[in-house]
Amino acid sequence: FPKTKEPHSVVTRNTDRQFSDIINWVINVLIYGEEKGLVKDASICSSTELDPADISELNFLNAVYCVGNYGEIFYDLGGDSGDKGMNQINNGTGMLYAIPFGNIDRDDNIIEPAANSILTKIKNEGSLNCGVVIPERAPESDKLVSLGFDYCRVLSAALLVDDSEDVNFFNYSENDNSSFIALADEEIDVLVGSREQHQYDFEMTSSLAGFDFSTPYYYGNEAAIYGVSVYSIATREDDVLFSSFVNCIVLATIFAQENGIQMEEHEKMPLSSIFGSNLKWALKDAFAFSGNYDQIYSKHFGSNVTESDKGRNTLNEGGPLLISFLQLP
Repeated sequence: FPKTKEPHSVVTRNTDRQFSDIINWVINVLIYGEEKGLVKDASICSSTELDPADISELNFLNAVYCVGNYGEIFYDLGGDSGDKGMNQINNGTGMLYAIPFGNIDRDDNIIEPAANSILTKIKNEGSLNCGVVIPERAPESDKLVSLGFDYCRVLSAALLVDDSEDVNFFNYSENDNSSFIALADEEIDVLVGSREQHQYDFEMTSSLAGFDFSTPYYYGNEAAIYGVSVYSIATREDDVLFSSFVNCIVLATIFAQENGIQMEEHEKMPLSSIFGSNLKWALKDAFAFSGNYDQIYSKHFGSNVTESDKGRNTLNEGGPLLISFLQLP
C-alpha cells in the first residue's frame, strides 16, 4: 500500500446522519475485531434483517464474522504484513493527529449560518452553554475536568471574538445520562468530560436523539484490548455545521502542535470562512487564548510531565493510530 499521512475514509452525505453513523460503526467494529482477536468465521456469520426502528441493535460484529477484522482485510487486499505503519492497533503511543484542513478559507463561496443554527444562536445570545460531566473514577479526574472547562473556553474565544469568559457552565454526574438529556433538550450547546459513548450515536428515544463526537482531546492509557477511555466534545447531530466547527477547533490545537505554532504566533493559524464571514478569524481567536495542545495540556497536568507519562496524548509520529472507540458486550 502507498504510505501517506492523509487519511482515507468513507464519505457519506450529511443529510442522513443515521446512515453515516452506521458506516462509522462498521469501520470501528472492524478495528474492534482486531483489538479483541475476533476473526472471520462463517459458522457465526448470520443474516440480519434491517429494522430501521432499532438501528443500535444491529449485529455489527457480523462485519467481522462475515468479512474479517481490519487486519484480515488489510492483508487480503495486499497490505504488507511487515509494515502497517499507522494502520495498526495503538497500545499506548501518541494518538494526536490533525486531519488535514484542506481549503477552509473560500471567499468566493461563503455560506452564512442559518438563522436557526447553533452558531447564530450563540452569537446572538453572546454566550456558550457548556455541560461538564464530573468523573468520579477516572485517574486524575480533577485535571480532566479542568481540561474540559478550558476547551469550552477555547470554543467561546473562537465563537465570540476572543472572549473566553462568556461561558455558562453546568455540571452533571457521570452516573446517569442526565448530561446527554440536557444536550438533547438544548439546555446546553456542548458537553465535555464524558467518556465518548458511541451508543449515543443513534437516536435512543424520541427525546434523546443522536449526537456527534469531536476529535478526542484526551486519551486514557488503558491497553486497547480492554477499551480505551476517550474524551471528546459532544454536540447534537442535527446541526452539522456547528458539530464541524467544534471539531475544527479541537483539531486546530493539534494542528498547531504538529506545526510548532506557539500561542504568541496565533496569526499563523489559517482563516476559516467556511463557517461564515463572522467566524473567518475563529481559529486565530481560539489559538490566541489557548495555544497549541501541549500548552493547554501543561496548564492542567503540569509542565514537567514526561512524554512517556502523557501516553497517547502526544503527537503521532507515524506509528499505530487505530483504536475502535467502541464498548461492546
